[in-house]
Amino acid sequence: MEDVLPFETATPESGQARKILLRRLIDYIALPGSQVAPQDRSMGGDILLDMLFYATDEERSHCAQRLAVMSEAPRRVLRYLAQCKIEIARPLLENSEAFDSSDLLEIIDQVSTEHRILIARRKRVPISVCDALSRNAELTVVKELLQNKAAEFSETAMDVLVGRSRKEESLVNLLITRLEIKPAQAMAMFWWSDRDTRRMILQRHAADRSEMVGMCADVFAIAAEEGWSDPVARKTLQLIERRQRNRAAIEKSPYESLDDAVETAAQSGMTPELVQEIGYLAGIKPVTSAKILSDQGGEGIAVLCKATGLKRPYLEHFWRALRYPLTDENGAPHMLFEFLQETYDLLTVAKAQTTLRYWNWSLSSAFAAAGNQRSGLIGDEANDESAFSTSHRTASLVFGKT
Repeated sequence: MEDVLPFETATPESGQARKILLRRLIDYIALPGSQVAPQDRSMGGDILLDMLFYATDEERSHCAQRLAVMSEAPRRVLRYLAQCKIEIARPLLENSEAFDSSDLLEIIDQVSTEHRILIARRKRVPISVCDALSRNAELTVVKELLQNKAAEFSETAMDVLVGRSRKEESLVNLLITRLEIKPAQAMAMFWWSDRDTRRMILQRHAADRSEMVGMCADVFAIAAEEGWSDPVARKTLQLIERRQRNRAAIEKSPYESLDDAVETAAQSGMTPELVQEIGYLAGIKPVTSAKILSDQGGEGIAVLCKATGLKRPYLEHFWRALRYPLTDENGAPHMLFEFLQETYDLLTVAKAQTTLRYWNWSLSSAFAAAGNQRSGLIGDEANDESAFSTSHRTASLVFGKT
């Protein structure tokens, strides 16, 4: 039988000497920087860590509390204690400023939901930690993170959370209050938001683009002289210009105007052909008009009417065309129709146009991407660049392809 050295004993007995030694090491590590050289503190930390493996929970808790206020504490010791029971880890996860992003990322993968909640509540949560929690953490953790004003979200993390909010609806109201959320993200989230959040999105996140129009005004004339032959310039100017309706579409349409097409739909009912025709006349793609007119909320109709210059009575024409009730069972104006009218009144033409063009841009991009995939175009260099495109990212969010 082999001899076993004393320090290799699996469960060494705890004597008075060990308890005193552990306390003295903790006191040593907790000394201010003016009294302990960094290399000495590091060596002391290595020794302390080995002793903590055999310490009681009470001793570990004492150590965590002493080191929680130290910015110079050995991080290996801190990481170990932060992965112990929640009662031990709490003061470190709540208060220690010694952790860097790498430390927190290591801890996140090894601990319980309670630990991750404390990390999400920290006075500062770095971008990389927010990214990790946004992608992988439980819903309760993500909610805590979104409520923490000191958390730093990247645009990528916001994309991930907006995508999660499609199924986890309780995230929507938390996301919409974050300063980091971009207009494109808010416009994507519109489609699965509740009524009040939709109104907030329409009021806060649509730009009026007046300065942009002014700076690019001369380019419209140049593009017209070139016969609108450059598809990239044409598409970009369509996003910027003030005019919404498609004048060229009227010449090919069986209807005299957009107004006439909507009136016809009100009389005969909305058909797939009319949905497509209304889209063309309104200057949007059929996939966009179909999304707006199939949405149960109806706010998209208010956006469409205001953006294209359709007067208030046309809200009722659309409502009748879609066979939605104008009155409730008591004969009073239906709540949803009243809300539609209020939304129309709140919107400015410029912001309604910006909203409609964001939708058209992203929804038509998704439609085009699907066509390219069917035709084998996905995978070339141009499509690799599309990963950076706002319209493609927004389309992925809308259609749940994150």
